[in-house]
Amino acid sequence: MSAAHASVPPLRIEGLNVSYDGRAVVQGVDFAVRPGEVVALVGESGSGKTTTAQALIGLLPANGRVESGRVLLGGEDVSGWSDRRLSALRGRVVSLIPQDPGSSLDPVQTIGTQLGEVFRLHGHRDRRTIRAEVLDLLRRVGLSEPELRFAQYPHELSGGMKQRVLIAIALALKPRLVIADEPTSALDVTVQRRILDLIDELRREHGTAVLLVTHDLAVAADRADRIVVMRGGRIVEQGDASTLLSAPRESYTQRLLSDAPAFAAPARQTTAPIDAPPIIEVEGLVQDFPAGRGRSRAVDGIGFRIASGTTHALVGESGSGKTTTGRAVLGLLQPTAGRVTVAGQDVAKLKGAALRSYRRTIQLVYQNPFASLDPRQSVREIVEEPLLNFEPVSREERRSRVSAILERVHLPADLAERRPAALSGGQRQRVAIARALILQPRVLVLDEAVSALDVTVQAQILHLLDELQRELGLTYLFISHDLAVVRAIADTVSVLRAGKVVEEGCVEDVFARPSAAYTRELVDAIPGRPRPTSFHEVAST
Repeated sequence: MSAAHASVPPLRIEGLNVSYDGRAVVQGVDFAVRPGEVVALVGESGSGKTTTAQALIGLLPANGRVESGRVLLGGEDVSGWSDRRLSALRGRVVSLIPQDPGSSLDPVQTIGTQLGEVFRLHGHRDRRTIRAEVLDLLRRVGLSEPELRFAQYPHELSGGMKQRVLIAIALALKPRLVIADEPTSALDVTVQRRILDLIDELRREHGTAVLLVTHDLAVAADRADRIVVMRGGRIVEQGDASTLLSAPRESYTQRLLSDAPAFAAPARQTTAPIDAPPIIEVEGLVQDFPAGRGRSRAVDGIGFRIASGTTHALVGESGSGKTTTGRAVLGLLQPTAGRVTVAGQDVAKLKGAALRSYRRTIQLVYQNPFASLDPRQSVREIVEEPLLNFEPVSREERRSRVSAILERVHLPADLAERRPAALSGGQRQRVAIARALILQPRVLVLDEAVSALDVTVQAQILHLLDELQRELGLTYLFISHDLAVVRAIADTVSVLRAGKVVEEGCVEDVFARPSAAYTRELVDAIPGRPRPTSFHEVAST
């Protein structure tokens, strides 16, 4: 690359304004990404960061329009280009790594075919050469057995493997700029680190610039040279990552940092004695499922105890057995072996009326507030439904209880007649918590209950859960892959791997002094630690 070419920013945006159906959603955005640099575009949902990224390469939805401003790729203004002209640049000059690996790959085409299509679209014709290039790419993005992966379909790969394929597609033609839109938000912490390491390694090797779109300030702290903070479609602050994170000027940036669990204070101090008699005891839990002609073991001899009024976390990667264990505690699965006791009741032995009564003792809060609420019902109808099912009371009594529980979770009374579509993500999760609490349970199982929320909303929900626990004496079984969140809310923790407990104890002890190699790997993968050396520092050595 010539010195003159290298000095031209792969991306410069000047005064970008974007609208949806005539409504301004991005206003006056200006920033640049230099060769080999990682710039993180951060902000909450609705801040305009994804819209900005889509506008750069002509991928706005049908109702989106660039009203004014300039988008310069390699010094050339492409803001007025047709989709056909832009398609010639995609992959060769600029590439996108999308957020969701599950929906971004064609389910009916093999991995080799989809990767090969990138080369064919840009003029490569020799099948043997294309195959060799694809296999080399699969090898370079760290996929084992590339010949096997070449012939496989997306459903045969894990989430991390699929994301590596998307990275291979994005980097196939060695573009000058890669736009990574929340590339690891759906991945476990260790897989996240490996994916980000891979992007960083390839960036250093080729000098590729990266625009990292993320709501996770800890990831930005780890990986970015510079950070651009957006709110309400505008840039509120931008600058060198280390300076911005250590001394943010704007109150909004300060709030984002204070709300991020990775930057929060050490683990909370519980007011409940963790050595008190347990309300939940799990002993030797085994859970098998049919798999082909045989059986697959999802949980293999798990055991733990949870003292009343405390929070116990189950952490581990996908497939570790966390959710299966939670479902067994809820009484939704019949264990293959072992015993689950909650409030003195052997859950597996409960039948009929006894099992129905048990549902009042323990309730579940789902992961996704966008999918767990009936869109046809009002908030009042959603929250009162358990009363209709378990405790027939008068209409006046139901209304009174619903109003009281909505107030308890800090939702205004006028929301009661609205439907979920009219609520924010945080409000929806508060409704889900209110529905779980309406029967006055003693235990809540929270399955990734804050993972779908922005960092500020997440902090609000965690604060609410802590408040409810202290005031109502609730016990929580908290299932999560986010160790920073676990450290903020849990008293004790069990670390699961492949259906077994590899380590357990007080959260602060386990996180500060992990004894198992796997736990150390999980803790080391928590984003927000000291950032890697930047491309420019490497280039100067």
